[in-house]
Amino acid sequence: MKLHWSPRSPFVRKVMIVAHEAGLLERITCVRTVAAMIKPHQELMRDNPLSKIPTLVLDDGTALYDSAVICEYLDELHDGPKLFPAALGARMTALRRQALGDGLLDILVLWRSEISRPTELRWRTLQDSFAARTDAALAALEREASELETSAFSIGHIAIGCALSYLDFRFAEREWRPGRPRAGPEEGASRAASGSRSLAPAPRRGETVPRAFRRTRRRRP
Repeated sequence: MKLHWSPRSPFVRKVMIVAHEAGLLERITCVRTVAAMIKPHQELMRDNPLSKIPTLVLDDGTALYDSAVICEYLDELHDGPKLFPAALGARMTALRRQALGDGLLDILVLWRSEISRPTELRWRTLQDSFAARTDAALAALEREASELETSAFSIGHIAIGCALSYLDFRFAEREWRPGRPRAGPEEGASRAASGSRSLAPAPRRGETVPRAFRRTRRRRP
């Protein structure tokens, strides 16, 4: 299988964590693909007309996208504990949490794109909207911290963990943990981003961390 891949994409990281969990990494060939928002990638568009990553191309040429579809496919290829539970109630909880994590990532990626524009072109109202939605998502995670901590590891934990890690990586100045005691470095929802089993076994998760993020964390006091 071929995966259109970039080391700093949080959605690619989500797929890579699932591949690690499923023991499928050796079956995937990662192809470095730059999918810029303002410049469609012609070669990528042969596999994904949306010009977005991650895109997984199967051995028979079938292309799968986006990360949610790819992750569910990979979860069907192994015999270990499933990241997408079979029981309806547990499955809906895992999918809802995945939607929250992915939705937060969508907001953060768009927010970063907006603040990367020249100052005179930035839209303050839009930035305020992104900030309000991010704060609301973090508040929702704070309320669900205990359930996240005790429930079986699933695709929801992975999606939330990738979102919180991306928040640390690209928006470190927001310092989102203070004021959220249930989401401190060793508790609650933020444990997904800080190294607990709530996200994934540390060696597997650590291999997916962008190198630039590792350097940023080492520089912090």
